[in-house]
Amino acid sequence: MSESFEVIGGVQLKGEITPQGAKNEALQVLCAVLLTDDLVQIDNIPDIRDVNRLLELLAGFGVKVNRLSRNSYTFQADEIDLDYYGSPDFQQKARSIRGSVMLIGPILTRFGKAYLPTPGGDKIGRRRLDTHFIGFQKLGASFDYDEIDRRYYVASPKLQACDMLMDEISVTGTANVVMAATMAAGKTSIYNAACEPYVQQLCKMLNRMGAKIEGIGSNLLTIHGVESLQGTKHEILPDMIEIGSFIGLAAMTQSEITIKNAKVKELGNILSVFKRMGVQLEIRNDDIYVPRQEEYEIQSFIDGSIMTIYDAPWPGFTPDLMSIILVMAIQAKGSVLIHQKMFESRLFFVDKLIDMGAQIILCDPHRATVIGLNRKQQLRGIQMTSPDIRAGVALLIAALSANGKSVIDNINQIDRGYQDIEQRLNALGANIKRVSAS
Repeated sequence: MSESFEVIGGVQLKGEITPQGAKNEALQVLCAVLLTDDLVQIDNIPDIRDVNRLLELLAGFGVKVNRLSRNSYTFQADEIDLDYYGSPDFQQKARSIRGSVMLIGPILTRFGKAYLPTPGGDKIGRRRLDTHFIGFQKLGASFDYDEIDRRYYVASPKLQACDMLMDEISVTGTANVVMAATMAAGKTSIYNAACEPYVQQLCKMLNRMGAKIEGIGSNLLTIHGVESLQGTKHEILPDMIEIGSFIGLAAMTQSEITIKNAKVKELGNILSVFKRMGVQLEIRNDDIYVPRQEEYEIQSFIDGSIMTIYDAPWPGFTPDLMSIILVMAIQAKGSVLIHQKMFESRLFFVDKLIDMGAQIILCDPHRATVIGLNRKQQLRGIQMTSPDIRAGVALLIAALSANGKSVIDNINQIDRGYQDIEQRLNALGANIKRVSAS
C-alpha cells in the first residue's frame, strides 16, 4: 500500500535525538555473517526496509536469524541452502535492493559459486557493478551474464590471491572483494580501495572473525587468506547521513537540537562542511549541539568567490548528504554551487523545491546554484513525490520549514533508509502524519 506524509511546516523543533545505526554499514556486515558457520551477533541494526529485506534474504538461504531486540540479532550460517537461488522469492527480493550484490563475495569464497539478478535501489543514475565482478575475476572466478534473464553468475572452486587495482573507488565493490579475498589462497592486495568508515568497520569485524587484513583506513588493503573464519560480536556505527540530515533540519527550521552519541571522530569532514555553510555546532562529549540560529551565512573562498560544495570518495564529502546541503542552502544568507560529481540524476528533485519558492538554477545534471533567501520569504507547502531516499528526507526538511501543508508521496523511499522518522521528529515538536495515499 502506498503511503504519504502530510507535513504542517513552520514549526521550530527542540530536544534530543539519537541517530539510528548506519544503513550502509549494516548492508555490508550482515552479508559477512555468511563467511562462517559460527554464531555472529550484530547490534544497532536499523529497522528499515532495505535492511529488513536483506535479513529476509539471509533467512531464505537458511541462516538462523534470531532477533534479540528491535536492533540486535544473532546469525548462524551453518546450514546454507544454495537452492534458494532458484526460487522466485530470492529473485524478487534480491532485485529490490542494491545491497544484495554483497551476498556474492562471501558465498563465492565459501561455497565456490554465486548468482544474482540485476539488483535495484535508488534511481540516481547509472551505478555499474563492473568493479565487483572484475575483482572476482582477478581472484580467479569465472563470470557470465545472462542478458535475457538479467542474471550474474560467478564460480570458482578456490579463489586465488592477486594484486589488483580497483577500477573505481567503490564502497560496496571494495567490501564485496574484501569478503571474497578473506579465504582466497595467498596474499591479496587491493589498491584504490574505498576507505569509508563503513569499510573500516567491516574490516575490523572480519579481523575479529580471524581474517588477516592490513591497511584498514587506507586505500591499500592487504589480505592474507585464511582457511576459515569464526564468530564475533559487532556494533554498527551511528548513521552519519542521519546525523547530517538532523544538522540540516535544525538550521533550516531555526531549531535547537542535540544529536546524541554521534561518534564524532568517525564523521570525517562532515561537520566542517556544515560550518562552511554557516551552521553553528558545539561538540559536547560525543553529542552534537545545534543551537537555534536566526540566520546562517555561507562562507566564501579566500579570494571572495562563491562557495562550491562537491562530493568525493572518502575522506571527501559524502554524496549522500549533498541533497541535505542543497535544501539547507535555500534559507541561508549567500549563494553556493552544489556540484554532485558522483551521480548524474540526484539533483532532479530541485524542481519541487523551486515550486516551493526556492531560488535554484539547475545548471546541468551535476550542478545547481542555490541563491539563499535568508528567510526573506518562507517556502510554501505543495504536493510532491520522493524520488530516492536522500532526496526524500531533503524534501521532508523543506516541508518542515515551509508555510502550510505539504504532502510527500512515495515515502516508501524514505522508509528504506530512515527508521520511524516521523515519530522521532514529532517527538521534537514536528507535525508529520503518515496517511494512505489517495
